[in-house]
Amino acid sequence: MSATEHRWTASDGVDLAYYEVGQGRPVILLHGLFSDAHMNWIKFGHAERIAREGFRVITPDHRAHGRSGKPHDPGAYGPGVLARDVRELVGHLGLTDFDLGGFSLGARTTVQAIGEGLRPRRAILGGMGLQGLANWRRRKTFFLEVIDRFDTLQRGDPHWLAAQFMKSQKVDRQAARLLLDSFEDVFMDWLGALTMAVLVVCGLQDEDNGSARELADKLPDATLAIVPGTHMSSVTEPELGDAIANFLTAP
Repeated sequence: MSATEHRWTASDGVDLAYYEVGQGRPVILLHGLFSDAHMNWIKFGHAERIAREGFRVITPDHRAHGRSGKPHDPGAYGPGVLARDVRELVGHLGLTDFDLGGFSLGARTTVQAIGEGLRPRRAILGGMGLQGLANWRRRKTFFLEVIDRFDTLQRGDPHWLAAQFMKSQKVDRQAARLLLDSFEDVFMDWLGALTMAVLVVCGLQDEDNGSARELADKLPDATLAIVPGTHMSSVTEPELGDAIANFLTAP
């Protein structure tokens, strides 16, 4: 089961990419920072695993990532632009009954999109804890430091691994900086909009964004799933796709 690439144009003219795997009920899955749809959802089989359960898995590349546009115009990175892109993609595809989720930055974007009005049937928050939502500015500052020190970082520095990942993903650092500058802390009252069933799924050794259990406890109808791995490695584990597929097909 192969992924099909599609292109579409956001309201501000930026050309964006998304992929589809399978047929059936739509589920949109958003990737993490500096990653892309292929790395988080396609390469390790998660999209195919979910599609086998009768889902049309839609995995966009965020702007400044993957095969989507990477403009160097600050005007292309207004506050909340990623959540706006998700809302516009839902409209572009004509979706009215769908599921929505994401990993890390994708989870943050899911919370914002729902907080600002999207109403999926079910939601998935992967690689995310309560502190990661409440204090995203701290994470943003860390990654801005990675970009600023990119060419001088040495092995052993806590920023070094992030820089190596950015190199492997061929990240456009100018576009990435503009996007990071647009990020704000999540308004915690957005969590009040997550009244639907929510899966909080996180790696056993993943504490990059705080406690997943605390996040699950804040939501009225949350299921917590712990899978193997760290923040970086959990997306390579088949248990991640299994957990999402099982959640989406549960009664």
